[in-house]
Amino acid sequence: VTVGGREVRVVDIHAHCEFPELQSILASTNLEDVRFRDFVTLSPARIDEMNRRGIDVQVLSVNQYYWYNADRDLASQIVDVNDRGLAEWCETYPDRFVFLSSPALQFPNLAADQLQRAVEEFGARGASVGGHVDNVPPTAEFFDPFWARAESLGVPVFMHPNNAQNVVMAGSLGERHDLGNIIGNPLETTLFLTRMILDGVLDRFPNLKICGAHGGGYITSYLGRSEYACIRSDDCVNTRPVGDYFKDQIIVDSMVFSDEGIRHLVAETGPSQVVYGSDLPYTWPDTIDLIVESRHLDDATKIAILGGNLIDLLKL
Repeated sequence: VTVGGREVRVVDIHAHCEFPELQSILASTNLEDVRFRDFVTLSPARIDEMNRRGIDVQVLSVNQYYWYNADRDLASQIVDVNDRGLAEWCETYPDRFVFLSSPALQFPNLAADQLQRAVEEFGARGASVGGHVDNVPPTAEFFDPFWARAESLGVPVFMHPNNAQNVVMAGSLGERHDLGNIIGNPLETTLFLTRMILDGVLDRFPNLKICGAHGGGYITSYLGRSEYACIRSDDCVNTRPVGDYFKDQIIVDSMVFSDEGIRHLVAETGPSQVVYGSDLPYTWPDTIDLIVESRHLDDATKIAILGGNLIDLLKL
């Protein structure tokens, strides 16, 4: 990939994987019905697709978060298998992959220790979390040990949703058109980021960096309404306007699939807060060409979004 005649290192924050060897550990537990998908398992085909698209480095994470419903011992086993599997893959292909740990957020002190171990022993570049823990947003002070550790380690947290199961009534999005994904995922991200701001998490941890999947959800298109929430109610504890957090603490990926969508993200957040995401191995439209060919962005902004911002954030 080149921008203005200059070769660009493309870094992808949004890449799924899973480890089917966990099936034997989950047998005869409350998670025995969890199923793994062959196409999400890591294989050389992943590298072939990265080469086809022009992705140089991919940031891998495991995003189902079914272990949020596990007891402490089982959750510890699951996270350990995921982290070791990711570390082994990244050691095999050190120039192409780095990874994020996905700790057991239902036990915040354990999650903090898991993240620290993953960073210091296995080389993880940060954490991945869901938008809720059994329908509870992770924004109460109960979860602060985890956020505090991420801040102290200086690593970002990538948030990935799971069809807004914590937001919408069962069946309300129907069974047609994959609306749990199409509408639900960005909706869950919107709620998560809004609560992180209004509940004061980002104020309690001012150096914490959060990356929201799918363009950060809908909040970047409705920042004014979110800011008005703090005028209408007296229970918001954030100390800055909502939009300000998107200038320094909240990062969003590029998965909005249109030239105008990319322009709008940059206009609302700034060039330093948008990063490239592919959602591989799922087959969404790729945004590399949109970024490279954008008539709204200068070359420096394009280079930052495609890789420069993540190179800095993840210390690549």
